Amino acid sequence: MSALLERFSAIVGTSHVLTGDDTAPWRMDWTGKYPSAPQAVLRPGSTQEVSRILALAHADRVAIVPVGGNTGITGATVADGALALSLGRMNRIREIRPEGRVAVVEAGVVLAALHDAAAEHDLIFPLTFGARGSATIGGALSTNAGGSNVLRYGNTRELCLGLEVVMADGRVMDTMTALHKDNSGLNLRQLMIGAEGTLGIVTAAVLKLRPKPRAYATAMLAVPTFADALALLNRLQDLTGGQVEAFEFMPRAYIDGHLALIAGARPPFAEAHDINVLIEIGATAPRDATPDATGAVPIVTLLENALGDMLASGTLLDAVVARSDAQRREMWARREAAAEITYARKPIVDTDICVPLDAVEGFLTDALARVRHLDPGAQEMVVAHLGDGNVHYSIYPGRDDPALSAAILEAIEDAVAAQGGSFSAEHGIGLSKRGTMARRKDPTALAAMRAIKAALDPRGILNPGKVYPD
Repeated sequence: MSALLERFSAIVGTSHVLTGDDTAPWRMDWTGKYPSAPQAVLRPGSTQEVSRILALAHADRVAIVPVGGNTGITGATVADGALALSLGRMNRIREIRPEGRVAVVEAGVVLAALHDAAAEHDLIFPLTFGARGSATIGGALSTNAGGSNVLRYGNTRELCLGLEVVMADGRVMDTMTALHKDNSGLNLRQLMIGAEGTLGIVTAAVLKLRPKPRAYATAMLAVPTFADALALLNRLQDLTGGQVEAFEFMPRAYIDGHLALIAGARPPFAEAHDINVLIEIGATAPRDATPDATGAVPIVTLLENALGDMLASGTLLDAVVARSDAQRREMWARREAAAEITYARKPIVDTDICVPLDAVEGFLTDALARVRHLDPGAQEMVVAHLGDGNVHYSIYPGRDDPALSAAILEAIEDAVAAQGGSFSAEHGIGLSKRGTMARRKDPTALAAMRAIKAALDPRGILNPGKVYPD
């Protein structure tokens, strides 16, 4: 072990400085696209240890790359020649405060563990997505993760009240309050969320909890047009007072991919449709969730009545309402297999974009036309959080040609820009979108970002080479 690593061992203990084969879990991301060769993996057990690590790294100009559950898909945790900082040991739920509806947690807490802890108090932490069994709170905060419930609860940024952050030089910034209002200067908490560990290392957070829905109304729908889908969404938002939690789009190609790849998968309907939507409404009020004398749940009845009206008007082609928790889980399993389905083929050009809700159809039409102009043999794979305009748009090029893939990516960027959208919705920037940042981000905004980075990390040790284009 080098003299430098021995100094880090004095902080965290020799058994928590991993080298050689012991670093294998940190050498590759989930997609298999971004191999990494960290010099070592450090596994601190406390904020104080993280502070001492960064103070030493800052003094010696040693690059530090924070790693959570390593479930990202943008290469944000590549640590070639650097020290990977895993916060997996910092996995304590320090406190659940039911009356204040907050949780105080460390960055290494796995998302599913927080879900379970909140459920013991009939509360939820509403952030959820397919990787919840391995993704950590620190990673979710660092990427401002979204997921399926953004429509009702907002993304990670809206769910965080306070942060504990270790700065590049080892100082600890404590904004661990449960305040819903605080106008005491710049909102440094929000600055750190979504920064992907380039401005500081998040070690703990105060997070909002919400009431656990007493009942769900969940259904798979098939509609003729996107306009019909949005009309249904808006109607149900009005009828329920904004209780629609998820509105997920799965086109015919996605359903076909699910049936082909997932063992035991079943089609959502007897006939195939082009526009398939998973909708879920969560009822927290007893009046909406308590079964009546016939056993019918009011929120489910409300959904059924709305769907009946649409069927009668021809604006709904088919619908299947979940009659049991098992049926609900089957519907969600179809949607949550998205990453597995999308990355089953290569080469792939994958994007994570957002456009206004009423521009999704225009984007999809325009993007495919632009791509097919470059590559007539290209095929698309789409799945979307239709309720918030976030489209996971992927293209399988007709041939494995890096120049073609680059041209396809720029064509998709053009289609996004034409709709006034963003090239990054919820997955972060990492390595994969730095080129897009250089091409598409406002130059003045980029200059401001670089200035902030230089001010908070003047020696450039925090996750170098990520987010900010050269």
